[in-house]
Amino acid sequence: MTDNKPNILLLFCDQFRWDCISALGNSELITPNLDRLSREGTSFTRAYSPSPVCVPARNSKFWGLYPCNTGVCDNDRTFKPFSENVMEILGEKGYYSHGTGKMHFAVDPTGLNGFSSRERQEEMASDTETDEYLKYLTDKGYNRVFDVHGQRSEMYYIPQISLLPQQDHPTNWVGDRSVAFLREYDRSEPFFLMSSFIHPHPPFSPPASWNKLYRLPEVSHPYVPDDFDDLLVYINHFQNRYKYRSNGLDRNLIRTIRAFYFSCVSFIDHQIGRIISELEAKGILDKTLIIFTSDHGEMLGDHNSFGKRCMLDPSARIPMIARYPARFRAGSRCDLPVSLVDILPTLASAAGIDTSGIQTDGIDLALTAADKTDREYVFSQFNDAGYGLYMAAGRYEKYIYSASDDKSLYFDRRIDELESKNLAGLPETASGALHMKQVLLDFLSANLPDAVENGDFKKYPKLSVPEDQDACLFYQDHTWCRDAEQEMPEGYKVKLF
Repeated sequence: MTDNKPNILLLFCDQFRWDCISALGNSELITPNLDRLSREGTSFTRAYSPSPVCVPARNSKFWGLYPCNTGVCDNDRTFKPFSENVMEILGEKGYYSHGTGKMHFAVDPTGLNGFSSRERQEEMASDTETDEYLKYLTDKGYNRVFDVHGQRSEMYYIPQISLLPQQDHPTNWVGDRSVAFLREYDRSEPFFLMSSFIHPHPPFSPPASWNKLYRLPEVSHPYVPDDFDDLLVYINHFQNRYKYRSNGLDRNLIRTIRAFYFSCVSFIDHQIGRIISELEAKGILDKTLIIFTSDHGEMLGDHNSFGKRCMLDPSARIPMIARYPARFRAGSRCDLPVSLVDILPTLASAAGIDTSGIQTDGIDLALTAADKTDREYVFSQFNDAGYGLYMAAGRYEKYIYSASDDKSLYFDRRIDELESKNLAGLPETASGALHMKQVLLDFLSANLPDAVENGDFKKYPKLSVPEDQDACLFYQDHTWCRDAEQEMPEGYKVKLF
């Protein structure tokens, strides 16, 4: 490693809520290693996803651009890159980039996409030819364990114990491969390592005995304010339906869901501790920029909702911690708004790269932490046109617009930290709501003009979920499950999707 170029470690999770770190206020959670990162680094407490769904958020992170500028605003969109991603930018300056775990690219799912090397572990549509984790399982004789990441479809939000022991669990494999990379790395150039965990994305399937780390009586109930239904939009109702959470709620089951989710969080924390310990053993901890973050959150029963794709805090707000003594002050907290689009300029700046010529919507996190930026707001988008959901978020205020409902939501955390009431229609908050609406409209006019018409949000037919509780249900089986049909006796046909 050269003197002015740090190694870089990006610890990335899927569906990790912003409020699941003990040191940052949630005493229910056991997260000693994330607590350590918080003590030794800067915690950004108002971090938001540029899109509260996997693929768009990850593309925004890699390319440093909002979804309106990548064109990827939902998981089914593809991307034709017109600029370099963070791995390519670092590679041009001598970095060796290695990725292990889930990437979820919208470009070439199995390609290197700028990494020097890559070890894949993806949830769906993978096989032993393209997925190193599945090959690892096959080599160990697990060729008849079909739901290696947990059973989806009807069981998507049913807590379940992993079919695999701790040492072969997908979360542990990412920890193993990250440690192995650090232990074996002997090149002279600095490295960029991205360790990307699928959990705590559902199914919530920790290994035994991690499933018993949190027991139901110790787990709090979700936050459901009196006016919760007024805060929901079409996508909340649609998600509840297709995730099998719309036909009655069992409060004990919900707390068990939360307990298993917390177990997945703590198991990730354990892997992070192993990775940090390896950096210490090599004597390079303080010479390594570490960033911990996630693509989006998870409603987890709050507001009687589940899933993501929502601009309320449990879904849209994410954790963000940066540790590197040369650039981030230990034990500090920053409540200025930040976003995943800031990852690219942060890593490039730390590597000594001039970012003035890089196309990005982001700002170096070190500048934000030092209060050396005049940015007031960050933005988020899910889908577009009649399904569009948009958000502008500042230090205190947040404004949301759902085209599917022609509905606006306004929150001010100085009045209501928990987003318990929509302040958009109240006379006493009308000026704040109007200002934030204009902030969002100005952003869309400049970046996604099709969302605006005659100076206001473009109007579309309102959407609703069918009354039939069996309508819009969700089926998703891993490709490995096709082999399960061969296990069944004649006359018993497995229904796979």
